[in-house]
Amino acid sequence: MRGAEIVGIGSYLPERVLTNADLERMVDTSDEWIVTRTGIRERRIVADGEATSDLAARACETALVDAGIDRADVDLLVLATSSPDMIFPSTAALTQDKLGLDCAAFDAMAACTGFIYALYAAVTAVESGRAGTVLVVGADAFTRFVDFDDRSTCVLFGDGAGAVVVAASDTQGVLHVDLGADGAGAGILSIPAGGSAAPCTVERCERGEQYVRMSGNEVFKFVVRAIPETTRRALEASGLGVDDVRWIVPHQANQRILDTIADRLDVPHERVCSTIEKTGNTSTASIPLALDHLYTSGDLAPGDVVALVGFGAGLTWGTAVLRWTKEAP
Repeated sequence: MRGAEIVGIGSYLPERVLTNADLERMVDTSDEWIVTRTGIRERRIVADGEATSDLAARACETALVDAGIDRADVDLLVLATSSPDMIFPSTAALTQDKLGLDCAAFDAMAACTGFIYALYAAVTAVESGRAGTVLVVGADAFTRFVDFDDRSTCVLFGDGAGAVVVAASDTQGVLHVDLGADGAGAGILSIPAGGSAAPCTVERCERGEQYVRMSGNEVFKFVVRAIPETTRRALEASGLGVDDVRWIVPHQANQRILDTIADRLDVPHERVCSTIEKTGNTSTASIPLALDHLYTSGDLAPGDVVALVGFGAGLTWGTAVLRWTKEAP
């Protein structure tokens, strides 16, 4: 059977660092309050004039270099984002142009699970023989949609991008992808205004409806129920169990959530990759950013089983089980 494996990986974080001390001067909060409840100490913020497609292009460039693949060999670009440059054209098309690629390109929008959905599309294209090399990128300039007067959300989010190159292989590097969605939970995490259902008006903007709205307690309840289920399903479909997993790489939403996922799966906390302290919640970028951290730090070895786990607005969830094949850089 024709397989698909990750042959390159890269990431990019904007230069500007926003620390908890900076936020203390902006809203009624404190470093202790933020760290205790989220585990976050700092996050990166896009510069003026910097867009999601800029972040995506930088991450893709690094991934292509890591893979040693020429741009002319890329057949498809799939970009996951929660903060597109604009409603259309797609951010994938804008990124493709910045990279100088000649290939199909489209966006995948599944909020913070978007990278898993995009990876599924790439693997399906490769395994079917319809593509040989696919760039998959999760990128977000999500702070553009955060109200920095709202301490319940502004402390959480940061910006960044992570990308992988998926290529055809005799080795099955991506073992299984499990996906799910439940639109009945859409109201607990959303940006109310800006789409066809509620276009941005002066009145809606005055009410702050162009910014992210979240019911934190309801999100937590959803995550701790859905994530162990999707992870176990994906592992079972791969012929594996939790004990076979070297690393669980979840969406970096909140350290409390990461710890609870570890407890529900009955795995040591140190086997759940956490980068949230330095990046915050980077939405679709968080999983590939965390995976790249493991790779560049030398903590991934060929043969390691890795479970990438996403969850987010929609509500959406998903798990991709990988058998890592790349040597450490």
